[in-house]
Amino acid sequence: MLLPPFNAPGNFYRGNLHTHSDVSDGALPPAEVCRRYKAQGYDFISLTDHFVGRWDYPITDTTPYRDAQFTTLLGIEMHSGAQDNGELWHLLAVGVPANFAPSHTPDFQPVDGQETGPEIAQRAREAGAFVAIAHPQWSGLTEHDARSIEAAHAVEVYNHGCHTLSDRGTGMPILELLLSEGRKLNLIATDDAHFKGPDAFGGWVMVKAAANTPENLLAALKAGQFYASQGPEIHGIWYEGDKVRVKSSAASTVIVQGDNNATMDVCGESLTDTTVELGRLQDSPWLRVTVIDRAGQRAWSNPFWPSGL
Repeated sequence: MLLPPFNAPGNFYRGNLHTHSDVSDGALPPAEVCRRYKAQGYDFISLTDHFVGRWDYPITDTTPYRDAQFTTLLGIEMHSGAQDNGELWHLLAVGVPANFAPSHTPDFQPVDGQETGPEIAQRAREAGAFVAIAHPQWSGLTEHDARSIEAAHAVEVYNHGCHTLSDRGTGMPILELLLSEGRKLNLIATDDAHFKGPDAFGGWVMVKAAANTPENLLAALKAGQFYASQGPEIHGIWYEGDKVRVKSSAASTVIVQGDNNATMDVCGESLTDTTVELGRLQDSPWLRVTVIDRAGQRAWSNPFWPSGL
């Protein structure tokens, strides 16, 4: 059985869902941010400036930079309420409406009387946004924190800026904890680019959509019709009961991960059509695929649940 997103109609579009401009704390104006991503071959971005009072709660208007080859989704990075460690929440809302009401977040410190992280995440989802938990490792997210965001569609499992500038770029442990507790969440890779260091063009999503329009892309994101990558391409994943078949760009390792610490892998040279026997993964409630190339770059499928297929 060919799995989503590969069995969906349409084409794949490459996009970055976490980026900043000089409307908040980025180095470049929105027009230049969009120009650079388009020049690098991206089909779309969401410019997610910090939604705090210091910058008058911006929802940066990127509609002037859309054209026939490149589009944008309005987005914000939301901050409201304290995590368990006392730090302010960081949450992404992609496809947020332009009139989304501000939170009471004057700056980057929690204050009395503001929404909690779970509350603002729920409000954004109800307003139509795709919601993701941003950079869990960098944020110092606890298990209790992660469990509290019930409105999330996805977890940011790779944040290129956090990886290159602080070596705290992963969110995979948090994602897998939630998966093993029964949460059905997807995963995204992003840049979190501010263009003040080597933080751009390192992580993205490949979204399968009917057209490269904000409406189609947002619907596909919410439906989980995408995979995440640092470079490798995934062309198809088939679930065959006792094995998983993966077609990809040239890889050195293909791994299937499942519940707890269970994994199965195939290693080789220039792997492009790889069958992984499930073995001890046979009864795992969820599975996901990682493709690794010779340079150590990864692509990650969204999780899938065999019992629901």
